[in-house]
Amino acid sequence: MRSTDVVIIGAGAAGLMCALTAGARGREVLLIDHANKAGKKILMSGGGRCNFTNIYTDSANFFSQNPHFFKSALARYSQWEFIAMVSKHGVPYHEKKLGQLFCDNRSRDILEMLLDECLQAGVDLRLNTSVQQVQKTEAGYLLNTDMGQIASSSLVVATGGLSIPTMGATGFGYEIARQFGHNVLPTRAGLVPFTITDQLKELCTELSGTSVDCLVSCNDQSFREHILFTHRGLSGPAILQISSFWHHGDAVEINLLPDHDALEWLQGQQAMRPDSELKTVLGEVFTKKMATLLTDHWSGSKPMKQFTPAALRDIADKLGGWRVAPAGTEGYRTAEVTLGGVDTRELSSKTMESLKSPGLYFIGEVLDVNGHLGGFNFQWAWASGHAAAQFV
Repeated sequence: MRSTDVVIIGAGAAGLMCALTAGARGREVLLIDHANKAGKKILMSGGGRCNFTNIYTDSANFFSQNPHFFKSALARYSQWEFIAMVSKHGVPYHEKKLGQLFCDNRSRDILEMLLDECLQAGVDLRLNTSVQQVQKTEAGYLLNTDMGQIASSSLVVATGGLSIPTMGATGFGYEIARQFGHNVLPTRAGLVPFTITDQLKELCTELSGTSVDCLVSCNDQSFREHILFTHRGLSGPAILQISSFWHHGDAVEINLLPDHDALEWLQGQQAMRPDSELKTVLGEVFTKKMATLLTDHWSGSKPMKQFTPAALRDIADKLGGWRVAPAGTEGYRTAEVTLGGVDTRELSSKTMESLKSPGLYFIGEVLDVNGHLGGFNFQWAWASGHAAAQFV
């Protein structure tokens, strides 16, 4: 039987950060993962360039059923500290938009940085290693694994959520939480495209690949970003953002003219160019194809002067508040995060330690903490991993 100070299950973003930080404190750290590579989601993130944090990170960018839990960790390990590590390793990066920081070259630069830090801190990383059983002992925890029995005083669960199962995602972290008496809040896919199956399906298919700047709202949340029509429904940053606040059966409101009062704009167009067709007018703010298809879907095109005040108001209502009822989402297959998870009301916000089983810690996506799109979920991984590492 092998003994060590700390065992961390999960060599993703949070697990790697926890390991390198605890190792740098002089702790003997064993980091294990059932996958054949560390940091698989890091590698595929950001289109292969890893949106590793956001310069505008603030607690307002995160949500949980315990809305104050994440503030402490985020305050104690900020985006600037992670950026300093990136700069120290000479990883070139740039701001893409809205504070989102991406690697200039490839996601692997971030993973190699973390692995290098782990190596310098003496972390023992073991891949292709599954855990069959976890037991509580007087001295800590005993794990039955592919590499035999391992005893440790501290056990960190950094197993992630259910999103993107092809990357090896499982619900193992939730099983450990339940085993030690923790409540696991219902999980569902977040930051995920919508599927459309009603009469809008044909419109979405015909517009597949078309992107448009919109204000998308649902359940008192709104996001101004682009939406993208797909063969399956709706995607794009604004849709991914709002999906985290959508529940089955909800309608999503899309303002296709976020810079205008739609009715005032249409009335102005009608007054200035009464002989122009509606699709021609809309073709100056959307693509001609989108203008034609929307017009056909809503009313049929005709000269602006032929629209009655009531008909013009109806078109304005659709432009400024197009109500779409998604059939569902694409699910965990393409979701960037898992919503829900281990109930943070049963953990210390300072240490990430279980209030029910001393020496047991939960970090990263396995917890009921989520961030908006744009590097915030990675920042939570860094911050929560760093927080736990101070105490394991």
